[in-house]
Amino acid sequence: MSLADHDRADDLADTVALLVAERDSLRRYVAGLIGRDPHTVEDVVQETLLRAWQSAPLLEWRDRPIRMWLFRVARNLVADRVRRNRTVPVGVTPEDFAAAGTVSVPDHADEVGDRRLLVDALHTLAPAHREAVARVHLLGEAGEDVARRLGVPRGTVKSRTHHGIRALRDELGARGYGRPAAGGSDGKAAA
Repeated sequence: MSLADHDRADDLADTVALLVAERDSLRRYVAGLIGRDPHTVEDVVQETLLRAWQSAPLLEWRDRPIRMWLFRVARNLVADRVRRNRTVPVGVTPEDFAAAGTVSVPDHADEVGDRRLLVDALHTLAPAHREAVARVHLLGEAGEDVARRLGVPRGTVKSRTHHGIRALRDELGARGYGRPAAGGSDGKAAA
């Protein structure tokens, strides 16, 4: 080990000893600034000591006490932490947060249940009626396009859609949902 390496090792040992000696007083000082939250206090103390370690070659450790420098760094870190925790986005007011709390979020579970009920009811239809209803009402295809695709007259698509919707209403009504079709399934008018 050369003489320069020996001096650096001695300086390193002195730096470590000095920082360890100041740790408890630094912890008490930080706790006095921000309260007794041990995690936050320890975060600030560790960050302060890390900065002291990184700045060690630039600081005069022997000629003046390092404690005041450590306290200044710790105070600045606490101030930064307080500022960071107090920030509010520009243009947002406390009233905006109050209004956000009153917004109701729709329950998607109801939609899933309704969709499942509709799919089950669609499976009770005749295949021709089911295809016409699905293409016109669920997929939003025009009746003319459906007729062309199925190779049937447009009136047939209208008829299949009408009778399919009527059968769906009856099925859902029988399950206790919605209302039965006005004519019922037997074609008689409701009283």
